Amino acid sequence: MLSLKFCLISSLLMFSLTVSAREPDWATYSAVLKNIQAGTKNNVDLALVDYPALIQSGKLQQAYVELTKFPLKNLSGKTEQLAFYINAYNILALKTVADHWPLKSIKEVGNLISPVWGKPAGSLDGTVYSLDDIENKILRPMAEPRIHFAIVCASVSCPDLRNSPFTATELEGQLDDQAQKFLNNSSKGLNISAEKLNISQIFQWFPEDFESKGGVGHFLRHYRADIPKNLPIDYLEYDWDVNGNSPIN
Repeated sequence: MLSLKFCLISSLLMFSLTVSAREPDWATYSAVLKNIQAGTKNNVDLALVDYPALIQSGKLQQAYVELTKFPLKNLSGKTEQLAFYINAYNILALKTVADHWPLKSIKEVGNLISPVWGKPAGSLDGTVYSLDDIENKILRPMAEPRIHFAIVCASVSCPDLRNSPFTATELEGQLDDQAQKFLNNSSKGLNISAEKLNISQIFQWFPEDFESKGGVGHFLRHYRADIPKNLPIDYLEYDWDVNGNSPIN
């Protein structure tokens, strides 16, 4: 009898843990991401976002409302947290642009004294967050450098917005895919010339984040084995124009 009770209690505990460790239903956000198509802007190949369509459909606002209602206590472990906060960052970045449309750059939402990154971007489970809060206070401390190719600051030179949500079960492959695609984009990720290696300024801004992977050079060669040795490094100019066809020039 004691053995049976123990089994029942154990089963209930396991069920409780399974229930609490769940991710949001990203169905509405998946519909939002259908408003992305491959294109070119300012001679850069990228995934273009159709902001007017997002605004008109109301899907982005719906995805944001659903995001705000998700109980953060339900997230269990690093992988679920990474996937959730990457999606949250991207939804809030999209919302920031949509709320101020039309604009030429997301940076126009702020200024030199009060940059957009530090402004309130939205609420998660009753707490207001900025994009800076999510990137620098939540995601970067998790010591996963590939987040830099998953979070998208709504700009031309940012990594492309993925056309499906990040999920805990698929995260490892999704992050690898994002890094691979970005570093194979010669117009904004990595470009090899005879004289130098031109890479995104992301690596200039966050070099310490790649130390856990052996440094920037080792990280790059993990995804691009064709990089010649001993090439001096230079940085590609970062294009902050919005990652959509804005009517503002």
